[in-house]
Amino acid sequence: MKIEKNTAVTLRFKVADAQGKRIEESQAPMVYLHGGYGNTLAKIEEALEGQEPGFQTTLALPPEDAFGLRDESLLRTIPRSQFPPGVKVGGQLEGRGSDGREQLFNVSKIKGDTVLLDGNHPLAGKALRFTLKVIDVRAASEEEMAHKHVHGAHGHAH
Repeated sequence: MKIEKNTAVTLRFKVADAQGKRIEESQAPMVYLHGGYGNTLAKIEEALEGQEPGFQTTLALPPEDAFGLRDESLLRTIPRSQFPPGVKVGGQLEGRGSDGREQLFNVSKIKGDTVLLDGNHPLAGKALRFTLKVIDVRAASEEEMAHKHVHGAHGHAH
């Protein structure tokens, strides 16, 4: 079966920086619903469209096609007194962005009495190299299409 809209695609992936230094490698296969549902990067979907199990490719993506450019408006400095004890660099907190929507913030630095938060994706602003191998392709179920994501093994569980 070929990868097309409303197929569930199982793949293994590696992510490296532009110099080839590995950032992440899938331990278990990743499964996503293909077809513009936002379950993976648009350029990954574009590269996999029409392919079959066994297909392998490496994509070099500039920041704007990967996790976006850094947005300095997503940086926040908050008094440490507003955090519970034990706040640590690398921790994540949910807050509200300047547009009022829920936003995930990473604790990027603790300096004296202040905590620096960053709402950018940790890989924002970086050119990345994705190595992909398609393991399986199947038709998505009606429920998966309605929910806009894959269910079951390596997919989403309700």
